[in-house]
Amino acid sequence: MTAAPLRLHPDRLFPADPDTRVVARRLYAEVAGLPIVSPHGHTDPRWFAEDAPFGDASSLLLQPDHYVFRMLYSQGVPLEAIGIGAPVDPRAAWRVLADHYHLFRGTPSRLWLDWVFHSVFGLDVRLAPETADLTFDSINEQLARPEFRPRALFDRFNIELLATTESPLDPLDHHAAIRASGWTGRVITAFRPDPVVDPDFEGFAANIDRLGAMTGEDVGSYAGYLAALRARRAAFAAAGATSTDHGHPTAATADLDRGEAERLYAQVRGGGATAEQAELFRAHMLTVMAEMSIDDGLVMQIHPGSFRNHNADLFRRFGRDKGADIPTRTDFVRALRPLLGRFGNDPRLSLILFTLDESAYARELAPLAGHYPALKLGPAWWFHDSPEGMRRFRRQTTETAGFHNLVGFNDDTRAFLSIPARHDVARRIDCGYLAELVVEHQLDEDEAADLAVDLTYRLVKSAYRL
Repeated sequence: MTAAPLRLHPDRLFPADPDTRVVARRLYAEVAGLPIVSPHGHTDPRWFAEDAPFGDASSLLLQPDHYVFRMLYSQGVPLEAIGIGAPVDPRAAWRVLADHYHLFRGTPSRLWLDWVFHSVFGLDVRLAPETADLTFDSINEQLARPEFRPRALFDRFNIELLATTESPLDPLDHHAAIRASGWTGRVITAFRPDPVVDPDFEGFAANIDRLGAMTGEDVGSYAGYLAALRARRAAFAAAGATSTDHGHPTAATADLDRGEAERLYAQVRGGGATAEQAELFRAHMLTVMAEMSIDDGLVMQIHPGSFRNHNADLFRRFGRDKGADIPTRTDFVRALRPLLGRFGNDPRLSLILFTLDESAYARELAPLAGHYPALKLGPAWWFHDSPEGMRRFRRQTTETAGFHNLVGFNDDTRAFLSIPARHDVARRIDCGYLAELVVEHQLDEDEAADLAVDLTYRLVKSAYRL
């Protein structure tokens, strides 16, 4: 069988209407070459600290990417067959992906992977069963070259800044090594306190004990616990962090008085908290974290609304982040009122909201961001980081929130090589949306060109204080 060619059409994702497409092309030309600012993601800082060659195609492009392996799992492919939870020959794992690559038609994963195959590795045939070995060998041969090491690719991708995300219990050794190496690439961290503020996080009490040991604070008391959190935030800021990230199951916030907070802390730390008490503690700690952000200047991100580890059997066997997190309905108007009642009018706070509940875009999120000085909206996230998801976000939020209560794009990915692909998709979708406004005579083209640069580059740097 003849292998199908792999091509990237220059007009991909642009509007089908010819007049609008011409404008989109011109706008895209203004932003296609701008540097990538990636202020939130989950790539491994070890890659950039050690700058060792990536191992092989499977370990780089398949096994870390839950967008990819969740699709395979949904079609009956055991995770062990691709090397998750069990050793497997990398070539055999790659053949599994090739055998099932047709499953990704119409998905953003197909867009991202095809971009990587074509633009990073120069492949000109589509991944398929008959090209599995050819593509595997070609990718592996290139990964052995110096120009495909992490730092070289970072420079090649024109990345101005990349943020990783670490737990407060991480010693940040890799970030220290990056800074000490003399390399000019800017890789910073972000503070993700979930393991020590979520009573439902596995090992919560032991995590708090480790937090105390790392900081020298007496976490047996609520005051000592807060002091330990402040100490770790300061350590993260010293390592370059400009933001925190909070992945709570809901957007609930609360503002407890000191006595209530102390009693609740004792309850959750002791391990006997009810589900309601655990939710109240998380809610209170979001408000506490907002207060700390005002003090230390770290931007605060809230990523709520995911039912984590929905597949209990998969969680028991393989642990977190195995593609079984499912979106839930999320209230923002009532949930955020305690936090916004205290800090929503304070311009010193930069609070960025994300959602997996698209029904909240126009009803709740755009009106909130279009009012409170402290509040901005993050881009379409996770399951909605897709062409149609981005279009829905723009159409439902822009009229109420405007463009400047948004924060541009971030990729939120573990898959390093997909970063430029994801940013390219966002730039194309934004230019197509702006082109529609030009053709409808809502904007002049010079205004649209200025906004394209805002959405690609300026807004993210301002929002994340970079």
